[in-house]
Amino acid sequence: MSTALAIAGVTAVLRDLLNDGLINHNVSGLLGSTVTVSALPPDRVVPVNGTESTQLNLFLHQVTFNTGWRNHALPSRDGSGMQRLSNPPLALDLHYLLSAYSAEELGSEILLGYAMQLLHEVPVLDRQAITTALTPSPSVDTTLPPALRALAECGLADQVEQIKLVPDPLSSEEMSKLWTAVQSHYRPSAAYVATVVLIESTKLTRSTLPVLSRGPVDPVTKRDLGVAVQADLLPPFPTIQTVAPAGGQPAATVGAIVELSGHHLDGTNPTILLSNSRFAINQAVPAAGGGSSLAASFTVPAVPAGLYQLAMQVIRPSESDPRLSNAVALVIGPEITTPMPMAVVRDGTGVATIVLSVQPQIQPGQSVSLLLGTREVPVAPIAVATGTLNVQVPDAPTGEFLLRIRVDGIDSPIIDRAAVPPAFYNYRVTIT
Repeated sequence: MSTALAIAGVTAVLRDLLNDGLINHNVSGLLGSTVTVSALPPDRVVPVNGTESTQLNLFLHQVTFNTGWRNHALPSRDGSGMQRLSNPPLALDLHYLLSAYSAEELGSEILLGYAMQLLHEVPVLDRQAITTALTPSPSVDTTLPPALRALAECGLADQVEQIKLVPDPLSSEEMSKLWTAVQSHYRPSAAYVATVVLIESTKLTRSTLPVLSRGPVDPVTKRDLGVAVQADLLPPFPTIQTVAPAGGQPAATVGAIVELSGHHLDGTNPTILLSNSRFAINQAVPAAGGGSSLAASFTVPAVPAGLYQLAMQVIRPSESDPRLSNAVALVIGPEITTPMPMAVVRDGTGVATIVLSVQPQIQPGQSVSLLLGTREVPVAPIAVATGTLNVQVPDAPTGEFLLRIRVDGIDSPIIDRAAVPPAFYNYRVTIT
């Protein structure tokens, strides 16, 4: 595969191809003047108030994604977005505009004719031509600009698919819009497409091991048991379908029980895997005993409030290797642990100071606010992890109010959903 230098490499190869062709056909002798090949925007080819020289100009005016290679590769990352599985190539088509310039009558037509003949006779940029064009001789290597010397390492000659050059017919309207966009005077031109350039990253990926057998190997026949077939629409793998925090709460709290339901959840060493990319948490929690094929449960550990990815790992009956279930979302929220109800007295300026103990600890960078009845009071940014909040409520109203803590948009529980009818928990503060 090629590197990001491949786009410039294709332009350099085409320029070298045209330059060599014009020399071999002695076009300079035919026109009576030196002929050059440039790769500039059209508005920079002819100097302002300068003389128009005899030259060909190759202008890369558009880069598009190649449709054939667009969805060819596998996804580059796993479902969590953390592990890099592959480096799919960036497949590009390069659109060029070849223009001829000359101050002599018919000079531009002669130049364009030779150039189009050269490109017609070389429909594919072979690897030897690319290597020759991009690898300068030692005598001129030190005199070249750094950008041109760097093109030797672009890997263009080694990419899996060779670069083909095909005409790209543009209508008179498209050609007119193009020349208007570059704000230059029109010259005899022909459009071409170089396809395909494959640019690939060199980042490390996780490599999978080859499959040695399909299922357990019979110790007598030494043959694997093959694919197990069952008359069932359910996949024979551990699958979590629902996650239910205790008491029907929308968010789980530290120390609470979380019930999982699904299928094929039974086996030995059942373990719950919790992960949170923001806090770089990857924690294994043993599942509670007494689970079944359809259900499992565990106790929420002391981890920061936030959104977690939950999966279950278990060794299924008659198997020796652990299997991993699908991943589902679990919201872990804060909880007020201060004895309630509580009373607070305002100071002389009308400010009420409410001190609360919460779990889990608030982490630096988390946004925290206190909900006093229907009023939200922001808490100053947290610099150090803490389980105590000291909230200043300006212009505090008097009376009795329900209290909630909101951490990163997740509220502490306030409704007893097990009661009939539902009722508020007694998280109350009286301000006088």
